[in-house]
Amino acid sequence: MSTLPLGMIIEGLVAVLLVITIGYCFTLNSRLQRLRADEEVLRATISELMTATEIAERAILGLKTTAAEADKTLGSRLKQAETMSHTLAEQVGEGELVFTRISQIAEAARSAAPQREAVTRSDPYAAPPQLEPQPAPQQYAPQAAGYVQAAPAVEPERRRSSRASDIRSAAAEATARLEQFRKRNGAAA
Repeated sequence: MSTLPLGMIIEGLVAVLLVITIGYCFTLNSRLQRLRADEEVLRATISELMTATEIAERAILGLKTTAAEADKTLGSRLKQAETMSHTLAEQVGEGELVFTRISQIAEAARSAAPQREAVTRSDPYAAPPQLEPQPAPQQYAPQAAGYVQAAPAVEPERRRSSRASDIRSAAAEATARLEQFRKRNGAAA
């Protein structure tokens, strides 16, 4: 057999196992040191995470408060807008009624215009049937102490006929403007 006794082989085997165990313990110790170092980093990370979570919770509460205030403000503004919308709708309706009345007046003035012209042509010095005579406007000439009344500038009959034609032209212009307004509102609607 061999020259080495069995005891020496066992002791040699134990020595090799001890060297392997020491090497393993050294490796385990270095790993444990890294784990302890990582534990400190992990604790710091957990601490930062908890702080960030608290800040986020406070921010969420602030956002909820802001959202509630915004909701209340938006609700009140929507109510105001609805009220304003109803008011505007009523005013537009009233405006349409006024427009209709003015259109009717303008149409009546147009239909009465030929009758007035016929009366004016037959008797140029006669007053129009629906116009009331009004006093003639006076012209004033400036003087040192104030104003002095002068003679009328135009004969009353001519002034009445020109006033009637001015009224007719103003009515026609108002009717044209109202028609343009109605067309724009119809196009916008």
